[in-house]
Amino acid sequence: MTTIEDIREPIADAYRAYEKAMEAILHSDEALIHEVLRYVHAKQGKQLRPLMVLLAAEICHGISDKSILSAVAVELLHNASLIHDDVVDNSPTRHGNPAIHARWSNKIAILMGDYLLAKMITCVADTRNNAIIHVVARLSESLSHGEIIQLHHESSMWIDEATYFKIIEKKTAQLFAACMEIGAESSGATQRQTTALREFGRQLGICFQLKDDVFDYSDSDDLGKPTMGDIRDGKATLPLIIALQRAPKEEADRIREMAERWGNDNDNHNHNHNHNHNHNHNHNHNDIEQEIKSFVLRYEGIRYAYAQMQTHKKSAIEALSIFHDSAAKRSLIQLLEYAINRLH
Repeated sequence: MTTIEDIREPIADAYRAYEKAMEAILHSDEALIHEVLRYVHAKQGKQLRPLMVLLAAEICHGISDKSILSAVAVELLHNASLIHDDVVDNSPTRHGNPAIHARWSNKIAILMGDYLLAKMITCVADTRNNAIIHVVARLSESLSHGEIIQLHHESSMWIDEATYFKIIEKKTAQLFAACMEIGAESSGATQRQTTALREFGRQLGICFQLKDDVFDYSDSDDLGKPTMGDIRDGKATLPLIIALQRAPKEEADRIREMAERWGNDNDNHNHNHNHNHNHNHNHNHNDIEQEIKSFVLRYEGIRYAYAQMQTHKKSAIEALSIFHDSAAKRSLIQLLEYAINRLH
């Protein structure tokens, strides 16, 4: 399978310049800030967003200093939003390690997220490119809007397919679309090129999020996060939404009740430290987890999600059709394949 390193190959020198710039941005003489920033930097994931910015610039008119600054900016914005999201969701881990609020405190997490946002604004301002500034401003608004929509539906985990895709559109899809658009703008792309790359990013983001939601039903130990976490957090994603639509009403109602009870029990469990209770609690929840997974498989919720990925993959490839063949174009197509076929 193609690796992230393979995908980076056409822009390897520029990617090293990005890493050097990020190192400089994350330096602080203040001990606590330095410690938290080092932790954030060490626990970063695949860093797909800066990779997209650089590939988008390369496929147009080439990577510039503005492209490097833009790549740093989108990664800072992404990390800030994750830190804040973990506080809002009370998620104890990120990439298999304690989240910032869990390791330090909610106050530290919120303030460090704000600090990264301030650094991001500085990077964007330094590009002196109004188009990039406007894209980042719209993206910040969209990410907040998506999170608010999600919170609005938190009182009931049962959203429909249209609402599910609306949330994806406001969050992951718009983030990926903005990365591609920013990269294009940083290289002086034409409007036609910018529009095509933005659409590619949007479709890629949808594929990426769909695959993330499929992972929630995985039996793999390599994900770096617990499975069925969305249901424990009171969020129904596409595989379960579709399975509930397809199942007989009586069976669907029973699964809904089971999932709701599991989420409520999980909240209560966080306040209980009795060992025997915890043992029985974990045993019962393993049974519930397997029953919900079996239900989703039986009514082909995961197969439906994969079918949706293929539809959006086709649209993404069509968006790239205006570009001649190049190493950067091949890397973007490889990135699309990676989003769908990755193992974690």
